[in-house]
Amino acid sequence: MNLAQNLVATATDRPDAPALRVGNDSLSYRAFLDRAQASAGLLRAKGVQPGDRVGLILPNVPAFPVLFYGALLAGAAVVPMNPLLTDREIGFYLSDADVRLAFAFDQLPDGGAAAAKAGKANDTEVLVVGATGPSEEQLDEAGAGEHIETDPHERADDDLAVLLYTSGTTGKPKGAELTHHNLTSNAEVTASFMLGEGGDDVVMGCLPLFHVFGLTCGLNASVLTGACLALLPRFDPVKALQLIQAQKVTVFQGVPTMYAGLLHTDRAESYDTSSLRLCASGGSAMPGEVLRAFEDKFDTMILEGYGLSETSPVVSFNMPDRERKVGSIGIVVEGVAVRILNDDWEELPTGEVGELAVKGDGVMRGYWRREEATEEVMQDGWFRTGDLGRYDDDGYLYIVDRKKQLIIRGGYNVYPREVEEVLHEHDAVAEVAVVGLKHPSLGEEVGAAVALAPGKDADPDELRRFAKERLAAYKYPRHIWIVDELPKGPTGKIQHRDVVPPDEVTEKMES
Repeated sequence: MNLAQNLVATATDRPDAPALRVGNDSLSYRAFLDRAQASAGLLRAKGVQPGDRVGLILPNVPAFPVLFYGALLAGAAVVPMNPLLTDREIGFYLSDADVRLAFAFDQLPDGGAAAAKAGKANDTEVLVVGATGPSEEQLDEAGAGEHIETDPHERADDDLAVLLYTSGTTGKPKGAELTHHNLTSNAEVTASFMLGEGGDDVVMGCLPLFHVFGLTCGLNASVLTGACLALLPRFDPVKALQLIQAQKVTVFQGVPTMYAGLLHTDRAESYDTSSLRLCASGGSAMPGEVLRAFEDKFDTMILEGYGLSETSPVVSFNMPDRERKVGSIGIVVEGVAVRILNDDWEELPTGEVGELAVKGDGVMRGYWRREEATEEVMQDGWFRTGDLGRYDDDGYLYIVDRKKQLIIRGGYNVYPREVEEVLHEHDAVAEVAVVGLKHPSLGEEVGAAVALAPGKDADPDELRRFAKERLAAYKYPRHIWIVDELPKGPTGKIQHRDVVPPDEVTEKMES
């Protein structure tokens, strides 16, 4: 099926229900579908054929959902991009994916000039659009009305729907090929435990829609169930609290740094957040201290899950109707299987730590035009995630750390997440990133960059002593430095690879 069929079905069943909200503006499902169909007509008028790639260089404004579903209606595949990318970065996406036509936002800092420059260099047409999508003038000029198709173009289950580029931790970004079946099945399973069936939920749309978490769990699951997606173009803790209060948000989806930001916002308790019935966290590990403090302050429960771009994304989740285990990423969702493997692809017994491998409905069909890269991580349908984890006796999964972030100090394995959890127990710590530092004799030494909570004070020596009292001698960070903020990706996830120690730490290591 075509993923866009969900929008047609919901617009037919609940035409007047609110689909998208930004501030005081609201778009019904009928209007949403009308605009998506008009956008599909524009694409067809521009010569876009089924299977062609369409780029979206847009923030969380209605234009993104409208053009996303418009492209799917026309049978095209979507290539979402961070609107803050440079022209060089956009150019790589356009070239690598052979993007036929791209849309950029007119309110970008450069007015879409970077996208236009990249498009010109790669012979890709770029249309600059406003917050609601193509204007009537743009539609009329292209002759979109002559090409409107009311029914989604027929697509096979394994046809490409979204080409989602990974962050490129080991080189240039790779495009994960997500099919209509991948995204439809993951939206269905996500909606089954996260959203109600009646379409009464209001979902917080602060996760970037160009990222798979926001795209599947926010947009696609909302469209499937008829829920309303309250969009926030860029996450800000105060604006998020204001939106929760004003729109009576029932489901908040975020990454741990968002929860930490809300937790440490001045006068957060003055906002009415009583409408929240479920908070979902993913993207990276949720520090236990942040989780407990958030739940105490906002009187709600956070359920943690796990997923990746390559798995559409949800793999596991702490289910609302089952025991919640703090520190666990829950149980494997329907239609998915997870094994814990050693380096030889051999399955390990319960309790042992190994690499998570995933198989099932949401697993990508491969990396776009990267046969060798696909073969490195996939075997007989199993995808090796690069994450180290284990099962407990009850079938709950635990992520120990990223395989590539594992620190080997003098032959001993140090898992950064364990050290980060301990430092989070200090009341002055807001955020922390533990990284491996090259050491002449030990191979690696443990280092930690720490951002302090507003109004709190602590020095590196104090934090070092705190960690030393709570960790084995080989685990505690010998080098700690205080930073104003930690480097983050587009979803707010801390980017460990971009954490750089100050010169004095580097000099100590070399000496």
